[in-house]
Amino acid sequence: MKIVRVSSGIPGLDKLVQSGFKKNSMNLIAGEPGAGKTIFGIQFLVEGCRKGEAGVYITFEEKKQKLYENMATFGWDLEKYEKQGLFRFLEYTPEQVKKLLVEGGGVVDALVEKIKAKRIVIDSISSFSLLYEDELTKKEAALSLFDLIEKWNCTAVLTSQSLSADHESIIDAALEFEVDSIIILYHSKKQGERVRAMEILKMRGTKIPSKTFGLKFSDEGISITSDTVKL
Repeated sequence: MKIVRVSSGIPGLDKLVQSGFKKNSMNLIAGEPGAGKTIFGIQFLVEGCRKGEAGVYITFEEKKQKLYENMATFGWDLEKYEKQGLFRFLEYTPEQVKKLLVEGGGVVDALVEKIKAKRIVIDSISSFSLLYEDELTKKEAALSLFDLIEKWNCTAVLTSQSLSADHESIIDAALEFEVDSIIILYHSKKQGERVRAMEILKMRGTKIPSKTFGLKFSDEGISITSDTVKL
């Protein structure tokens, strides 16, 4: 069976992963603060908007007006896409998230159906996991969330924040959530200079490179360079 692919919207990435993410897959974008995770997520949704594919952005920490202003610097008019019915911003409090899981989707279910959403971003899964105190409850909640995403039939991007330079801790968390792919964005200091890079740790059903590639910021968002980087 031929695998249907969904473009990431990140220049230079799709050619490394056989033309994009698998349709209806769950993809984790992990990294330290300032690595570009939120930009990656919005760029993924904007790519969908440009193709007429509606998307939903769910956040536990970003404010709508501030996000729209910040993303406008890349030429992305999220307000325009919202008016066209192609973009929805949802900010959730801890109480609302728990209610969402209890209700089995609730408001988001209705929204996904209404706009026929094809893409969804949850920013961030780290904030979500902090809502639960013990590991068992955290795991059960995460599985419930993943069941919801699967029910929505959307290609999903989930961001995860790490405060540690040791990315092994990120990998463990990602495996626990059983995502389909893991991409790490690096923002590390090397010889007094900040180095930005991207590494694909896994992607089910996809041949992936074993190298770490450069990541570049521009007026049009982020892109992956063909240069390999040693961290």
